[in-house]
Amino acid sequence: MPFANFKVPAGTLDAQQKEKIITRTTELYAEIYGERARANTLVVVEEVADGGWGIGGGVLTLAQLQQTPED
Repeated sequence: MPFANFKVPAGTLDAQQKEKIITRTTELYAEIYGERARANTLVVVEEVADGGWGIGGGVLTLAQLQQTPED
């Protein structure tokens, strides 16, 4: 069974965007593995609480992710 797990910052995606991730991921697996994979493809979109992950040894926050290069 194809499986994909997306972890995203909590509150950054609406229901339509989550549906788009699920739909496109399923389409990709079906394209690669054939139509037989579609019915068994599992896609999970997990929301991670602010400050619940890090990169390079530091905590990553939603405020940091929302900064533009000019900030």
